[in-house]
Amino acid sequence: MVNFIIAILIIVAIIVFATLTYNKLVTFFNRTQNAFSQIDVQLKRRYDLIPNLVEVAKKYMQHEEDALRKVIEARNEAKSILDSIAKDSSNMNINRLSEAENTLESALGKLNITLEAYPELKANENMKQLSEELASTENKIAFARQAYNDSVMNYNTYKQSFPTNIIAAYFKRFQRDLPLLTFEEGREKLNETLKIKF
Repeated sequence: MVNFIIAILIIVAIIVFATLTYNKLVTFFNRTQNAFSQIDVQLKRRYDLIPNLVEVAKKYMQHEEDALRKVIEARNEAKSILDSIAKDSSNMNINRLSEAENTLESALGKLNITLEAYPELKANENMKQLSEELASTENKIAFARQAYNDSVMNYNTYKQSFPTNIIAAYFKRFQRDLPLLTFEEGREKLNETLKIKF
């Protein structure tokens, strides 16, 4: 009889441990999803500002259509990837988003260099306001990305730790690690450029 009670207690302990571990995995995973949604909000705001910036620039930069077109194409590609991630959060293709954001950042950097040749555009009030809003949004993206990466690190660390990794292996939802969202160092340079030049 004592062995039976011990066996029941062990089974109950395993069930309780598995339930608590599963619930904690869900909590950490949901925190990463919430953190990503904060990035999503800021990136969408940025994507909405870029066409306005390009429209103002077009009036002054008729001979720079290629630079303007590249910015819009890069923006559209990044927005498309972000939209696809929002539709299927189980398959968050962060690496593709990182690449698209780096391409957009590069196109914006080249546009900013080109803007140097147009002092009347730099003096335009709409351009100044849009540039300030874009710089502010870049800061918010950086903070949101850091919060997301911190959440991902906590989730991945907990999921990979023993004995949590045993529980996580049984559930498809938790089998793969979540990737960090990284942007090239140029994003900070772009942000500084936006603040200094306008």
